[in-house]
Amino acid sequence: MQFFPLLVVFVGGEIVDMLSNTGAVAKLVLLVLLAFSLISWAIILTKWRLVRRARTQSGRFVRAFRKAQRLQDIAAVADQFKPSPLVGVFEGGYEEYRRQVAAVGGIRSLVSIQRGMQIGASEEITRLERNMPWLAITAAVTPFVGLFGTVWGIIDAFHGLGTAGAATLRAVAPGISEALITTAAGLAAAIPAVIAYNLIGSSIREFAARSDDFALEMLNAVEGSQAQIPAAVPADMRR
Repeated sequence: MQFFPLLVVFVGGEIVDMLSNTGAVAKLVLLVLLAFSLISWAIILTKWRLVRRARTQSGRFVRAFRKAQRLQDIAAVADQFKPSPLVGVFEGGYEEYRRQVAAVGGIRSLVSIQRGMQIGASEEITRLERNMPWLAITAAVTPFVGLFGTVWGIIDAFHGLGTAGAATLRAVAPGISEALITTAAGLAAAIPAVIAYNLIGSSIREFAARSDDFALEMLNAVEGSQAQIPAAVPADMRR
């Protein structure tokens, strides 16, 4: 039971030892990679929670929408499902629907309602995609930052070799060590960002497709509600 804590302490001590023996350039490279990694992990965790909540609330919202007898009924409870991007689609179409009903007592243009839903869907997808470019930048840039540290470490190794005047392990070991550490750090920052960018991006594309499907379902509901408008719409909305 005590093996793993001891292993962690040993490995941690070895890493601290290696980092303390690196040069100033390698330390700077590692700090840059650490900053990229911390920011990308913050975005990954935030987006993962956001996508999970959006998926859960979307399922609940669609079930509530299909059970509702009138659009006004679902509009009254839509705020309960706010993390879902489908709520933004619904609200975009419903606002246009209300304006038309209030103006002429009926539906004047389904195209305008559809446009309202498209605007709502675009705003929701933009919200989900916020900060995603940083993951792409991290995935693209950090391997090259690590490669810069690798090249610098090899330069140090050759410099040590030239200074020592003999091809010994002691002469080249510090530079090679720097090169390997920065290479590993660059990959450690890039790989999670690549995986997260693709997985979260796939979820966002799924939400975009679900938004399109829901918009069609909403249009069907709007058409079906036209016959109920005289009975369902309050007097203040008909003015």
